[in-house]
Amino acid sequence: MISLRGVSLVYPNGTRALDAIDLEIAKGSFVFLVGHSGTGKSSLLRLLYREQVPTRGEVIVDATRVDRLRRSKVAQLRRNVGVVFQDFKLLSDKTVWENVAFALQVTGARTKDVMRQVPRVLDLVGLAHKSRMFPSELSGGEQQRTAIARALVNNPKILLCDEPTGNLDPSNTNEIMDLLHRINLKGTTVLIATHNAIVVDRMRRRVIRLEDGKIVADEERGYYLAAGGDRPLLVAEELEPIRSRNGLGTNPLFSE
Repeated sequence: MISLRGVSLVYPNGTRALDAIDLEIAKGSFVFLVGHSGTGKSSLLRLLYREQVPTRGEVIVDATRVDRLRRSKVAQLRRNVGVVFQDFKLLSDKTVWENVAFALQVTGARTKDVMRQVPRVLDLVGLAHKSRMFPSELSGGEQQRTAIARALVNNPKILLCDEPTGNLDPSNTNEIMDLLHRINLKGTTVLIATHNAIVVDRMRRRVIRLEDGKIVADEERGYYLAAGGDRPLLVAEELEPIRSRNGLGTNPLFSE
């Protein structure tokens, strides 16, 4: 589904964002990408939806060489790759419905397809009853769910999330992670760049850790590790009071 082979990325100012990355992510995976700011997480995601082109190496997404993709084909790629950002990037002058519909309209979708798809994804993210509201009238969690609906409206095979809970409180974080989990169960490959150690340590999914643009750890049931450490940033006995305080104990994603 996703393959990076010998991928390096050096920006025009000389900054080396990625250094000889080799990575394989299978269809239907749920993967966390972790590491401190500046380690290359966002740069890696941008390669996958062709916001950036690698300096060296191959980027393959759904059997397509993204690094060699013509500009005329980028829109088609992005129908198969949904992207969710930390700051939502919603259009303030459009309603929830209009924000989600816009993602279809710019691809030239027929009106009947828009009328069918938008209610479907709004129902999936639990916002059908707020379709006529504007972003300013929504909570942070609702704005992020709108952004997720927009990313899903084209039925993408892959969902990329760049710090999707970075601006959310613990309660909204739980809701968003539960939603992403349910989306993954429907068959969508989900790749999340995050600093949220609590979520990573409790969900125990595949964790890929970057340092200085290189993959330094890749574990199937991994933890968010402290920098240079050999133990989880938050071990079980430290997590328990945090989980209780934040209400995580009621969320099936965070059960033992």
